[in-house]
Amino acid sequence: MRNLIAVALLALIAATPGHAGAGARQNLTHEAMWKLTRIATPALSPDGRQAVIVVTEPDYDPAAQIVDLWLVATDASAPPRRLTHSANAESQPTFSADGRLLAFVAMRDGDTAPQIYLLDLINGGEAMRLTTLSTGARGPRFSPDGAHLLFQSDVFPGTRNDQDNQREAEARKQQKHQVRSYDGFPVRNWDRWLDDRQTHIFIVDLATGRSRDLLAGTDLVRMPGFAGRNELNLPTLDPVWSNDGKTIVFVASSNSHSAAHALTNTDLFAINLAGGLRRLTGSAEALAGDSYARPQFSADGKQLHAQVTPHSELIYNATRIDSFAWPKLGKPQRHSVADTRAVDAFAVSPESGANLYILSEDAGLVQLERARRNGSSSERVSALQSGMYSDLQIAGSARDPVAIALYQSATLPAELVRVDLATGEHRALTDFNAKALATLDLAPVEHIWSDSPRGVRVHSLLLRPPGFDPTKKYPLLVLMHGGPHNMWRDTFFLRWNYHLLAAPGYVVLMTNYTGSTGFGERFAQAIQGDPFRTPADEINQAAEAAIRRFEFIDGDRQCAGGASYGGHLANWLQGTTRRYRCLISHAGLINLESQWGTSDLIYSRELSNGGPVWEQGTVWREQNPIRLAAHFATPTLVTVGELDFRVPMNNSLEYWSVLQRLQIPSRLLVYPNEDHWIADGYNSRHYYGEVASWLARWLKPEQAERSSAEDQPGTGVGQNVPAAAAQRN
Repeated sequence: MRNLIAVALLALIAATPGHAGAGARQNLTHEAMWKLTRIATPALSPDGRQAVIVVTEPDYDPAAQIVDLWLVATDASAPPRRLTHSANAESQPTFSADGRLLAFVAMRDGDTAPQIYLLDLINGGEAMRLTTLSTGARGPRFSPDGAHLLFQSDVFPGTRNDQDNQREAEARKQQKHQVRSYDGFPVRNWDRWLDDRQTHIFIVDLATGRSRDLLAGTDLVRMPGFAGRNELNLPTLDPVWSNDGKTIVFVASSNSHSAAHALTNTDLFAINLAGGLRRLTGSAEALAGDSYARPQFSADGKQLHAQVTPHSELIYNATRIDSFAWPKLGKPQRHSVADTRAVDAFAVSPESGANLYILSEDAGLVQLERARRNGSSSERVSALQSGMYSDLQIAGSARDPVAIALYQSATLPAELVRVDLATGEHRALTDFNAKALATLDLAPVEHIWSDSPRGVRVHSLLLRPPGFDPTKKYPLLVLMHGGPHNMWRDTFFLRWNYHLLAAPGYVVLMTNYTGSTGFGERFAQAIQGDPFRTPADEINQAAEAAIRRFEFIDGDRQCAGGASYGGHLANWLQGTTRRYRCLISHAGLINLESQWGTSDLIYSRELSNGGPVWEQGTVWREQNPIRLAAHFATPTLVTVGELDFRVPMNNSLEYWSVLQRLQIPSRLLVYPNEDHWIADGYNSRHYYGEVASWLARWLKPEQAERSSAEDQPGTGVGQNVPAAAAQRN
C-alpha cells in the first residue's frame, strides 16, 4: 500500500495558503469534485480484523455510476480489494458473528424491490439472494448464533405475510380512482407523501429462507401513532439483537399522530422471539417523553445503551446516552458530553464494564470522547486540529480492541481510518482520492472567533481562494448554514463545497451563529424565540470582524447566501441590511405564516415562535421577513426544488413575486425533480454554474464604483436598514 503518511504530508503542504508551487495546481471544478471517490457505511468484522466499505465511483449519468463493496484489512497488511462487481449498487453491509458471512442489500436481476444477499467470505463464490419479499428488505443484522437475520420492511396495515401484501398491492393497483386520504398528521416528509404502510421487523431463517413478521398483529402496530424514527428520509426501528439471541430491542413512536399539536418521541421496546412485546421506556398514556434512538448492547450483554434526547418545551435538547441494566432495566445511568454538546454517535468497547466512545461536534470539528461506565460526563480522547470523524465502530477483544471510523476534512473526502482508543490518533486505511487531490489547490479552512453584538464569542470558518496572493483584494462570500441546529464543519461538502465556491477568487466566511450545535446546549437553545435577528447580527458582525482582521478582504464587495435555514436568514438580511451586493436563497422561507401551514412540520415551528400563528405573538409580527418587504432592495438568486416539502416551493414563489413586484434584479430557478437539496449530478453542476454567474455579476471589480445604493444596493460596509424597519408590524 502506498505510504499514506507521505501522501498526507504532501497534501498538507500543498494546501497551505501561499505555498510554493500553488500555481501549478488546479482550481477545483465541479467535475473534479463530483467524480472523487466516495466512501460510506463501514462494517467491522467481530474480530476487528476486516472492514467492508461501500465505495462509489460517481458519474453524472447514474447508469454509469459504480457502487461496490470493498474489503479492507484493519492492520493495513494488504491493500483494499473489491468484493463485488455487480452492475447494480450494494449497500448496508454487515458481518455474521463468526465473520464468515457478509449480508448486504442490493437490487439485482429479477428483483422488483431491494433484497438481502449473502456472500461467503471464506469459500468465495457469487452472492446468494436471501429474501424475496415484494415489499423489499433493508437493515440486515445477524443473530448472535448466526442462524437468523433480522431486517426491516414496509408493509400494509393488517397484513400477516408477503402473500397478504401482494394481494393488497394488487387490489390498490386495480382501483380506478387515485387519491391521498388522511385522518391525521403528518401527511408528508421531506420529499414524499406518507401513506399507510408501516415499518415492521422481520427475521429470516438462514437454513430455510423462511421469514416472519415479528410485529404483525401486535397491539403496538395497531396504535394510530405507531411509526419509526426518520433516518435519511426513511423510517427505521433501529432493531438490535440481545446477546443471547432471544430478544430484539427496537425504537418506535406510539404518538406520531399527535404531531400537529404536540411534540412526539420514540421509545424503546423489546420483542421476545418466543412471544411477547413489552415497552421499556415511556408509557402509552404519555403524550411525549424522552426520545430514544440507536440502541446497543454491551459485549457482556449486561447493559443496554441508547441515545436519548430529553423532552422539554425547548426545541433543541442535546442528545445524551442512557445506560440500562439488562434485562431488569430500572433507572438508567445518563452520560453527557462536556459542555453538554450533543452525542452524534457512539460505540461500545468490547471489555466488561464497557466504556462508551462518543463522537461529538466541537467548534467546527467532530472529536472522539470517552464516557466511563459510572461517569456522567465524558472526557476528550482525540485532539483533532482539523476535520471530523463519523461512522465509528469498535470490535475485537477486550485486550485488543479495534476502532475504525471515517475521517474527512475540507481538503480530504472521507477515507477509512483506524483510531487508537488510547491516544486518539488515527492512521489511514484507504487513500482512494490521493492521486486526484495531489493536482488540486485546496487551502485548509481557518478557525476564527469574533465578539457578537451581545458579547458572545462566535466561531467562524474562513477559506482563502486558490492561488491566494496576500497583496490582492478579494470579494467576500458569506455562507449561512441550515438547521438552525447544525454547524459548519471542517468537511468535504458536495452541496456547498467551500473550495468550489471560492474557486473564482472569493474569500468564503462561514459563521456558526446562535442556534448552532457544537458550542454547548445553551448556545443552541438561545435561538428559540429569536429566529433571525440575533443570528443575522452575528453573521454581519463576523463579516465586519473578518474585514478588519484580514486586509486581503474587500469590504466593498460582499454577497451572502444559504440554504434551508440559511436561506431563511438570507431573506431576513434582505429586509434588514444593504451591506451585501447580492443574496442567494435556496429553499428559504419568506413568510413564517405560510411556512407554518404548508411544511411537513408545524408544531415545532409554533414552539420556536412563541405560540400559534393566529395569536400573532412578537416573533410572528417582528421576525417575519415578508413584513419587511418595503425595505427589500438587494438583487437575489432564488432557487428551490419542486419536491421540497420541508420548505415548500410556495415560499420561494412568494419571495419571487415580491422581488418582481418591487422590480429588484432577481432570478428564479425551479428544479422539477429535486427536493430540499440539489442532488442530481447534472442539476448540481448547473446550480453551481448559476451561483458562480450570479456572484460574478455583482462582485466583479468594475462594479466597485456604483452610482447609488438605490440603483445597486449593498455598496457600503455595515450599511444597515434603520432599526425601525426590523421592528415594523
